[in-house]
Amino acid sequence: MRYAEITGWGKALPPTVLSNADLEQIVETSDEWITTRSGIKERRISHVAASDLAELAARRAVAAAGIEMGQIDLIVNATCTPESIIPASASYVQAKLGAKNAGAMDLNANCSGFVYSYVTADALVRSGAVDTVLLIGVERLSWVLDYTDRTTCILFGDGAGAVVLQPTDQEAGVLSSVLGVDGTLADLLCVNGDGTVRPGSTLTAPRIRMEGSDVFRLAVTAMADASETVVGQAGWGIDDIDLLIPHQANQRIIGATSRRLKLDHSQVFLNIHAYGNTSAATIPIALTEAIEAERVPSRANLVFAAFGGGLTWAAAAVRFGARVTPIAEVDDQLPETDQSVWDLLAANFESFGRLDIQ
Repeated sequence: MRYAEITGWGKALPPTVLSNADLEQIVETSDEWITTRSGIKERRISHVAASDLAELAARRAVAAAGIEMGQIDLIVNATCTPESIIPASASYVQAKLGAKNAGAMDLNANCSGFVYSYVTADALVRSGAVDTVLLIGVERLSWVLDYTDRTTCILFGDGAGAVVLQPTDQEAGVLSSVLGVDGTLADLLCVNGDGTVRPGSTLTAPRIRMEGSDVFRLAVTAMADASETVVGQAGWGIDDIDLLIPHQANQRIIGATSRRLKLDHSQVFLNIHAYGNTSAATIPIALTEAIEAERVPSRANLVFAAFGGGLTWAAAAVRFGARVTPIAEVDDQLPETDQSVWDLLAANFESFGRLDIQ
């Protein structure tokens, strides 16, 4: 029987940090307020395009898999912050990588985008439609944030993570999955002023709008229910789960999900404090860091779980492959920048008006 194994992994994070203390200077908030409500201490602001972040994460994943760019059959770019509507951002990524034999597409399921894309890519490899898929989760959410709204600007950051999927005859990949959406609640978490339908008659800069308390309540239920379902469908008990790698949206949501599964702290991976919510990029970034921290053993049983705009939710019970060390590594880095976080925010949000730093 043919399965799909994760053979490579990588991440790319901008060097510029926006800390809670920085946010105190531009919006009414505090480190204590942010930390107790979300678990976030800092997030990253990118000085390069999202496709540059995607390219670096992809190059690291491809090296870890020990393959050449020409071997990639398909690039799936999970994102809700594309560089353009036409073409898809995946086209830019394909060109930068020189992956001349690959098809390329964006997939947008917001914060659930990586899990949606992973389940899709896994099925394509299993079916024999393709042999090698490069799957990237990438976001530049700093471009759609309103830095006068303390309920949203504290939560999100920029980054990218990537994995390579290849066929194997050993049981690996998605053992069970749940993909869900309730479109009647889509307006609870959205970006206004973008796409082909715009509210009102005035063109406005796209900004995230979120009904935080409603989204929090729904996220706790949906992520926990989906995780519990895939674990049961996989035939696993609590002790069979090596690691829950959840979407890093809110530490309290993650805590509620892990309690529902009755998981010990050692069975849950957290890095939300360092990067905040990077939407579709959170799980591949977390997976890469979990592997680097030696928290993913060979043939590990993993649970991916996410919730996001749409309102979407997704979970997958995943059997990792035998190899947990990269075949090769690359020295590629993001270009250096001498811009401060304030320079980047001013450049990115001219359409929002001047940012007053107190």
